[in-house]
Amino acid sequence: MRANVDYTLYLVTDRELMRASRIEDSVERAVLGGCTVVQLREKQAPSREFYEAALRVRQVTARLGVPLIINDRADIALAVGADGVHIGQGDLPYGAARKIVGADMLVGVSVSTLPEALAAAEQGADYLGVGAMLPTGTKTDAMLTGLDELARIREAVSLPLVVIGGINGDTLPRFAGTGIDGIAVVSAIVSAPDETAAAHELRALFERVVRP
Repeated sequence: MRANVDYTLYLVTDRELMRASRIEDSVERAVLGGCTVVQLREKQAPSREFYEAALRVRQVTARLGVPLIINDRADIALAVGADGVHIGQGDLPYGAARKIVGADMLVGVSVSTLPEALAAAEQGADYLGVGAMLPTGTKTDAMLTGLDELARIREAVSLPLVVIGGINGDTLPRFAGTGIDGIAVVSAIVSAPDETAAAHELRALFERVVRP
């Protein structure tokens, strides 16, 4: 699983923003529209609730053949048989997360600067989430990463890069020619009236405008 992952359209879930009543329905509609990776993010959920949601979402992603990444919680990723875990700068260190999930599971790392990206790459991260690229309501305290810094990261690091933060149909063209491997999207899909259509449109736009 650690090789040949398509990061083109990386869905990050958010219960507070989604229109669907069940998170597994939101995920299924998004994947049917073209999402290639799903990250389950449950910042406020108690551990048991997070675990049970992960089990339900895992059934969907397994059936539809896309990787499931668990945000922060390496233990839950391991418990539900997810494909990976994604960690931020304030979460478990990479080495500790890798020790928990083992050699075969994806470990992605959030970075916002070139030094963070270089450190994550040196430690062995499988891919990097870069941002926040633009102001976003889903993470109001995030430090912004400019296009110049993204360019420096792209030049220095060969790992897949997925940009996050304020990505939607209007802002996506800004990333044309940047060499990114994918976009991470939250509200532009989960809050859309039709998640499937929203995902389809974003993926088509990425392939047409951004794909190097």
